[in-house]
Amino acid sequence: MAIPYKASSPLFLCLILSCGDSLVNCSEFEVGGHDGWVVPKPKDDDQMYNQWASQNRFKVNDTLLFKYERDSVMVVTEEEYEKCKASRPLFFSNNGDTVFKFDRPGLFYFISGVSGHCDRGQRMIIKVLDVEPAAPPPQSANEDAQKPPHKKNGVAEMIPMSIITTSTLFVLSTFVLQLYA
Repeated sequence: MAIPYKASSPLFLCLILSCGDSLVNCSEFEVGGHDGWVVPKPKDDDQMYNQWASQNRFKVNDTLLFKYERDSVMVVTEEEYEKCKASRPLFFSNNGDTVFKFDRPGLFYFISGVSGHCDRGQRMIIKVLDVEPAAPPPQSANEDAQKPPHKKNGVAEMIPMSIITTSTLFVLSTFVLQLYA
């Protein structure tokens, strides 16, 4: 028997939350939007891709999706980026549907591997942020002693989302699925 769902149902919410670790920790960005990874048209600014990149925030584990035809994507050094030439790119793909995952913070330099495309603006610099989890403010021993326990009338208060793991969400969603079965 299929279980019907609505976007507002608890079942749907639990399914989304069970994927929470993936949803919260990374994003996929489609380079160039619906046009894809193409040579900018003469009327467009040759900084089109850098302008796009500056309007987004990238972090480790985010991915870029490059869609293109008869072209390629290369990750190169800063020097190769400036020259629009790479004899030994750090990354190369020409499959028309390239996904590139950021594995570290810092600067990434992308260019087209087709001769002349980079010179006409098909290149981009992306800064990947070094995001560290926010640490709670330091507390003295007196503050800890004065804190009330996290229970009211013997029932635990809400659990902060920062300590809920994917496995916990999976168990919760499995429980909810059993309720609807």
